[in-house]
Amino acid sequence: MTKWKCSVCGYIHDGDAACAACPKCSAAAEKFARLDEKAAELVERSRHTNALHAQLIDLARQIERVCEDGIRDNLDPGCVDVFKKSLQASYIQMKLSMTEMQGHMAKGKWG
Repeated sequence: MTKWKCSVCGYIHDGDAACAACPKCSAAAEKFARLDEKAAELVERSRHTNALHAQLIDLARQIERVCEDGIRDNLDPGCVDVFKKSLQASYIQMKLSMTEMQGHMAKGKWG
């Protein structure tokens, strides 16, 4: 599918023609530029990868909640230690994915 990029805000539109007005910034259709095939493919690939990173972040947040509950439960020192280590590991994973997504945005690999 053809992709169009708003030159004002960077919004990516999918369609046969540019939209009449940008949904993000209300720029007119003339402000949209058609992306070449290579750029359009990069947008599609980055959408997939960014969605995977978003899933990892969500899973890390779920692990964080489980670990916090386990720490509060405080059954025994061994369990608390596992929950604390898992909490730290999930935080690192979340930050890794967030950092990667930030890099994608800085490189224009976002759509």
